[in-house]
Amino acid sequence: MFGPIGWVEILIIFGLIMLLFGARKLPEIGRGLGKAISNFKRSVKEEPPLLEEDDAEEEDGNEDTAKKKSK
Repeated sequence: MFGPIGWVEILIIFGLIMLLFGARKLPEIGRGLGKAISNFKRSVKEEPPLLEEDDAEEEDGNEDTAKKKSK
């Protein structure tokens, strides 16, 4: 039903955002969005090693730690 977003649509959306928030708030919103994205990327990069440690403990036969974590 809807095709890809073109340049005209992007300009309309940007214009609406300018009207809603104003030119003074846009840098603050962009800065906050940038920090949120960088924190998300950092947490995604740090998460897989934690999962590998949990798997290693369960494979070693350490049932006491696996039971504590499951509760």
